[in-house]
Amino acid sequence: MLPPGLFRQRLFTVSNTAMVVVGFALMGSSFFFSQFFVYVQGSSILRAGLQTLPLSLAMVIVSPYAGRLAARHGFRIVVTTGLALAGLGLVALGTVHADTGYGNVWWRLAVAGAGFALTLSPLTGAAVQAVGPQEGGLASGVSSTTRQIGAVLGVAVLGAVVRARQSGASSFETGLDSAFLVAGAVTLATAVFTGLGWARSGPVRSGLAQSTSADGPAAPRRSSEPGPGPHPGPGAVTASDKASAGTPS
Repeated sequence: MLPPGLFRQRLFTVSNTAMVVVGFALMGSSFFFSQFFVYVQGSSILRAGLQTLPLSLAMVIVSPYAGRLAARHGFRIVVTTGLALAGLGLVALGTVHADTGYGNVWWRLAVAGAGFALTLSPLTGAAVQAVGPQEGGLASGVSSTTRQIGAVLGVAVLGAVVRARQSGASSFETGLDSAFLVAGAVTLATAVFTGLGWARSGPVRSGLAQSTSADGPAAPRRSSEPGPGPHPGPGAVTASDKASAGTPS
C-alpha cells in the first residue's frame, strides 16, 4: 500500500505532479507526430518514422547530462528549464501546416525532445530524495506509475481534442495543431507550477550536491597527533615519562 504521508512532502508531490504532465505531453503528442507526417504531409510510413527521429535523438543525447546538471544546479532549475523547452517545442509544432518544409519541423521536435530529456531523470531523482532510504524503491515506482497515468490521459485527452476539432468544419490538420498547442500550454503551465512549488520549499538540490555542501570544506580526520587541547606545562610528568621510568634499562 502507498503511505498517504508521502504526499505531505512538497518535493515528492510536486515532482510526481510534474511527471504526470510529462507523460501526458510526451506520449500524447508522440502518438500524433507520425500521423501528422502521414495524413497531413503525405509521407510514407517508413519516412514518417524517420522524420520523428529528431525527438528521440535529442532525448538520447541530452538524457545523460540531465543528472549531472541537476547535481550542479539543483532540480528546480533543470526541471523548469526542461519543461519550458518542451512546452515551447510543442507550441511551435502547433503552428506547422501541410506545406511547412521539414527544415522548419525537425528543430521543433529536437527542442521538445531535449526539454523532456531534462525532466525525466531529475523528476525521478527528486521523488526518491524526498523520502527516506527505505522508501526509495517505492518512490521510484510511484514516479514511473504517474508517468504512465499521464501517458494514458495524454492519448485520451489529446485524441478527444483532435476529434472535437475535426468534427466541425476544420480539417484533421487543425485538430492536430490544436492538440499540440494544448500539450504545449499544459507543459508551460507546469513549468511555472514546478518552479513556484519548489521555490516555497527552499533550495532544492540533488543528493550529490547536498552531500558535498554538507561535508563542508574539510571533514575532521582521525590522527595520532595530539589535538589542540592544553599542553603540559614545564616540569609536568606525562604518560610517556611514566612509561619510560617503569621500563628496566
